[in-house]
Amino acid sequence: MSNALKLTIPEGLPFIDFEREFDFPVAEVFRAHKDPELVAQWLGPRQMTMSVSHYDFRTGGSYRYTHTAPDGSAYVFSGVFHTVRENDFAIQTFEFDGYPDVVSIEFLTFEDLGGGRSRLSARAVYPSMEARDGMAQSGMEGGMSEGYERLEELLTGAKV
Repeated sequence: MSNALKLTIPEGLPFIDFEREFDFPVAEVFRAHKDPELVAQWLGPRQMTMSVSHYDFRTGGSYRYTHTAPDGSAYVFSGVFHTVRENDFAIQTFEFDGYPDVVSIEFLTFEDLGGGRSRLSARAVYPSMEARDGMAQSGMEGGMSEGYERLEELLTGAKV
């Protein structure tokens, strides 16, 4: 893909920044983050399947979903959407059931670049350096890259 994920993991600080541009308008990228049927088609690594227990992308909403690996291993994630502003911004928590009590807070910004292009930028803040380093070493970058490639493919194949 021509729009690579840019991941920044600053030394000594408990956060991870990422950025990804899309050759699609903000409204389409936002909708692909909002609609649970679309989210299930792109979020996560290619080899995983995703089932959504619930996904309510609005201020005060919450989510819970499971990624299942080919060997049957299940990875469950949940969180709360604290703030959602249509086509603009979202604040959400993120928790992996495999590491209970380690919750990150994520700030996502959807930016119109003009010409039918957009940028998603985000900061994920962790409760400790240990939690941040664990996330950084978990294969996060590969999974996110694959997920955003899948999102681009979804948007290319069927305008949302």
